[in-house]
Order: sequence, then C-alpha cells, then structure tokens
Amino acid sequence: MKIENLERPVCVFPLTSNIRKKETVAMLLAGGQGSRLGALTAKMAKPAVPFGGKYRIIDFALSNCSNSGIDTLGVLTQYQPLELNSYIATGQPWDLDRINGGVYVLPPYMSAKAGEWYKGTANAIFQNINFIEQFEPEYVVILSGDHIYKMDYSLMVDFHKERGADLTIAVQTVPWEEAGRFGLMVTDDNDRIIDFEEKPENPRSNQASMGVYVFKWEILRSFLIADDADPDSSKDFGKNIIPAILAAGKSIYAYDFDGYWKDVGTVESLWEANMDLLSESSDLNLYDADWHIYSRNPVMPPHYAAAGADVSDSMITEGCIVEGKVENSILFAGVVISQGAQVKNSVIMPNTIIGNDSHVNYSIIAENAIIGCDVVFEGGSPSCISVIGPEAVIPDSAVIKEGARLSAEDAENLFGEV
Repeated sequence: MKIENLERPVCVFPLTSNIRKKETVAMLLAGGQGSRLGALTAKMAKPAVPFGGKYRIIDFALSNCSNSGIDTLGVLTQYQPLELNSYIATGQPWDLDRINGGVYVLPPYMSAKAGEWYKGTANAIFQNINFIEQFEPEYVVILSGDHIYKMDYSLMVDFHKERGADLTIAVQTVPWEEAGRFGLMVTDDNDRIIDFEEKPENPRSNQASMGVYVFKWEILRSFLIADDADPDSSKDFGKNIIPAILAAGKSIYAYDFDGYWKDVGTVESLWEANMDLLSESSDLNLYDADWHIYSRNPVMPPHYAAAGADVSDSMITEGCIVEGKVENSILFAGVVISQGAQVKNSVIMPNTIIGNDSHVNYSIIAENAIIGCDVVFEGGSPSCISVIGPEAVIPDSAVIKEGARLSAEDAENLFGEV
C-alpha cells in the first residue's frame, strides 16, 4: 500500500473517512522538562515521574479523561519522551485503546516544508491542528500532564455549554497570602472572566488558573493561527492566547473546582503531594471505587515484612522487602529496606535498595538507586528535601548533606566509582 503526502512519519493516523466524529477531544501537554525537579527529570519527562507508590504523574490526567467519558486524547511529548511513550503505549490500562479514538502520542515532527520543536504550549497545539480536525470536534479540552488531581471534565464541558462560552478556565480558590504566585482570574457575579492577572503584587482575586481549559474548537483554531503568524508572540496560552481572546471580547468563564489539586513542579511540592496520601485529612483519595486512578504496573509478588521489621503510617507497595524501620514514608514496588535501616518522611521509588543501618529522612530517592550500608542523610525538613537520582550509587558510610540533589553522575563525581 502506498501512502503519499504524509507529514507525520512517526504515527500514521486512520484515514478521515474511517474516523467517527467526536464532540470533545482532549489534548494533554506532556513535553515539559521539569527542570525544577532536578535529578528526577534528568532522563525522563516530568509527567513520567513516579508518584504515590504505584503511579506516574500522568496517570491522573489520563484516568480523569477515561472516567469523564473522553475517549479521544492526544498526548504531546517532547523532552526525554522514551519512557513516557513506552509507558502510555496503546493506552490499554486507562481504557483508551480504541478503534475510533483512543490515545495518540504526538511528538514534534518533520513536514514537507520544515520541522521544529514545539515553541510553547500554544504552538504545540497549533502544530497538531490536523490531528484535531480529523475528529471534527465541537470542543477541545487542554490539559497539563504534571498535576495531581481527580476531576470530572464532563461536568466542566457541561458548564461550558450551559454558559455558551468560547473558553472556560478551571480555577481554584487559593489563600490570599499565596495568590500572587498564580495567574488569577477576575470575574463578575456570573462567573464571567473580565480580567486576567499574571502573578500580581496586589491581587484583586484569589481564583487561580489550574491550566485546564475548554475551548470551542472554531475559536481556538482561529486564535492559534493568528498567534502563529505573530513573530512577537511567546506561543503560550497564558501569555498570549487567553489575553488575545479576552481582548477580542469573547465570552470566557471561570469554572470553580473545589477538590484536591497540586502542581508538582518542585521537589518540595512533589514530596508534599506524596505525603498527603498518608494524611487522614487529605482530600486526595486513591481508594475511591467510583473514580479509579489507573496505571501500568509490572506483576510483583506481595510485599514482605521480616520478623523485627517496624512499619508505621506508611504505604508499602507489592514487591517490597522490609527488614528495618519505615515511618511516614511511601515505598514503591521492589524497594528493599535492609536490616537496621531507618526510613522516615521519605519517598523511595521503584527497585531502590537501602543498605544495612542506613538512616534516610526527608528525602526522595529515585528508581534503581543503591544506598550503601551506614549511610546517613543529615537533617532535612519539609522545606529542604534531599534528592538522589535514578540509578545513583551511594557508597557505604557516606554522609548526604541536608537538601542535597545528586544525580548518578553527581554521586560518582563526589564519591568516585563504587
């Protein structure tokens, strides 16, 4: 079979005649580098970072789509996409392996004219206009792949329809003392957005944008095309597209979301979100039978706690072996806590080994790391979390300073080859 004039060699879409029209299509922005997570994202995109014992960050947006009845989803990747692409695969764990619709991974690609990286969030969607148009949607939902939350997008789409909105932005009310850290929506008494403030010194609103948008497709398409033609644009939704739509007098509404939501873009916020799972008062419930968070996990044996092991206020995933003490911590699959070791207030990612008599506190240790015997992590606090990157090897009797951030290469340079 000969197929001509394809502009995307990495993914051949079904012919338009075989595609059933979809009322709503979602586009998930998952190409961010996540530089503030340091060693955790040196070799993987931020949405692929493990979370909560058996998940990855992107599982929340994917599961939200599935649970909301949105079965057609484009995932836009760019930075270090290999692990993320492999993880998503056909989308089967999230019930997104569909003949008509399903999940599509959309990296930047070469066209007949040129090829270029996504230059911003808006440009990423612009480069995939053809993908969206083959489904002839009325609405497009734009999502971020680096937030932890459970949200029924169908309710937001219904709100959007009821208001006859051109654009609806999900907002969350934040404490006034924190409002200046966010993009803020100023609304009238009918929830219509009349102004937008980006991290103002003197906020007039405490309704913060969550980075979740519902657009009329015809409106979004026209503004994306105009934005691409503007050489001075940053090609960004918050900086360019939303202000342009507001300036044009289009109807923009705020959809107030009062559930759990956290942007895990920093080491401390990622640690906090994990620790929230251990709190009885947390609004983040992973045991809700009506709203599953799905993931792709290897088959592992049950976890094992040896005689003398001490585990309290922690989540222990299958495949773990615990011989030491674990307190207020989360252990991912395949973690080994050796005899005499103590792990407190920490997140230990898959297949990491903590050696005999080592003391780990207020830390995130990434997958496949090896912590030797008698290693001591100094100090630490919720505002000063230590990080050990994937596959790092920390030798026996090493001392890890408070707030240290060590990749595998950093560890080798600091301690020498082990």
